[in-house]
Amino acid sequence: MKSKKLCGVLISIALAATAISASAQDVQLHYDFGRNLYSDQQSSRQKVTLTVEQFKADQWGSWYYFVDVDFSRKFTEAAYTEISREFSIGKQGFAAHIEYDGGLNKEGSFQQAALIGGAWNDHNADFSKTYSLQLMYKRYFKSYDYTSAYNSLQLTGVWGLNFCDRKLTFSGFIDFWRGEKANGHGQLVILTEPQLWYNCTSHLSIGTEWELSSHFVYNTYDDRSFFVNPTLAVKWNF
Repeated sequence: MKSKKLCGVLISIALAATAISASAQDVQLHYDFGRNLYSDQQSSRQKVTLTVEQFKADQWGSWYYFVDVDFSRKFTEAAYTEISREFSIGKQGFAAHIEYDGGLNKEGSFQQAALIGGAWNDHNADFSKTYSLQLMYKRYFKSYDYTSAYNSLQLTGVWGLNFCDRKLTFSGFIDFWRGEKANGHGQLVILTEPQLWYNCTSHLSIGTEWELSSHFVYNTYDDRSFFVNPTLAVKWNF
């Protein structure tokens, strides 16, 4: 779970907030089954991840960030963050988008990246369905010895769907971007993390997240490139 985007509730607030300010924050705790499913390829994958995310809208657009903190039995294994700013353009849902991705782990750091591009955000009449599309130039920076700086392009789709009288929320994102192999050749990386939540109260939700990826997991054991990593999770909405 090394990437996450706006959940459905946060997107709804973002689209509903025009001239007034609005904000939302939640904390999620995920138990990850990836290491159980792929004991050889993902032997060092974390089992517990704490996620904190916050969204704040203002008269110019919105801020959003999340932090993933991975835990093992003895250590805090890693902390990864994405922080973005959108500036609204007109009244048709278009926005300019800038973003930073990066973090630290026990071995050093994740490869940092900066993104800039455009976004289009929309919704249905009652905000029970929300969606966003982002197209961005992505610049990776050299972070440690076996990485290199390179240019990339990323396409992101984000969705949120509330149904069953808002007792259920189906939300998530899908990313497509150009990655780089060790030999410098490019490759298509795909990452999606759909989430399904049962909203017990306005604050407490229980659910699951399924990380599906291609050429995203760092695997030196064999040539497998596609992985499915499910979680069980609880979420507290402030």
